[in-house]
Amino acid sequence: MSEQDEYTPPKVWTWDDASGGRFASINRPIAGPTHDKELPRGKHPFQLYSLGTPNGVKVTIMLEELLAAGHTDAEYDAWLIKIGDGDQFGSDYVKLNPNSKIPVMLDTTTDTRVFESGSILMYLANRFRAFLPTDHQAHTEAMNWLFWQMGSAPYLGGGFGHFYAYAPFKMEYPINRFAMEVKRQLDVLDRHLADHEYMAGSEYSIADMAIWPWYGTLAKGRIYDAGEFLSVHEYKNVIRWTDQIAERPAVQRGRMVNRTYGEPSSQLHERHDASDFDTKTQDKLQPVSDES
Repeated sequence: MSEQDEYTPPKVWTWDDASGGRFASINRPIAGPTHDKELPRGKHPFQLYSLGTPNGVKVTIMLEELLAAGHTDAEYDAWLIKIGDGDQFGSDYVKLNPNSKIPVMLDTTTDTRVFESGSILMYLANRFRAFLPTDHQAHTEAMNWLFWQMGSAPYLGGGFGHFYAYAPFKMEYPINRFAMEVKRQLDVLDRHLADHEYMAGSEYSIADMAIWPWYGTLAKGRIYDAGEFLSVHEYKNVIRWTDQIAERPAVQRGRMVNRTYGEPSSQLHERHDASDFDTKTQDKLQPVSDES
């Protein structure tokens, strides 16, 4: 690794939009919309505007789990938000989520906006009285782990992921700093899951739905191509839990929604009906090449 000159911060920081790595074009130090754009609206009670990143997958798993559990009034439209194109800075989107991040959800039955993935999970769990233990101790444990995830994942995504995969060049100090923290987090999970089937105990809950898309994916080496680097095979209990959740049909469907990477058969860019999983994945929508 080539040596970098030591950085001396100026007295007053100023924004250099030429720096910032892969996502520099959509990062800025101010909030608010950059352009006028209406959001589409479907026919279902819940309108989700999202992308198939770990934070987005949390919510689509929850919605699919609710439908699988028989809550037919949890039907939803999932609209694709292309963050690389700056869709999250459109005027209508900012009205729903002033933080301009995905996901955001509109409950059309009460005209309630819900942003932040953890808040959406809690909103749906409370609305349908599902996937959140009613026993006080188990309920509190689920909340412990939900908030653990919300506080911990930025070290994995914005910390480790940024410097390991997206920064303009590799830097030893931040990669080592965040790799250490991510491995500590995996060890926290592994020790807990040694004695518990799910995060809140014996009951599958929104805590599992929140943690699985981030740390389950990491435990299988499918995020940032960092599995070998982080020796994820060491965390046997996390892998057991990850595989167990991955077998749930609703999880399999939820991780397909708003997905724009991977095999075309695993990508359902938008979801407006349950039948879309059979008829509108990208392998079925891509035009057949003309070989004549």
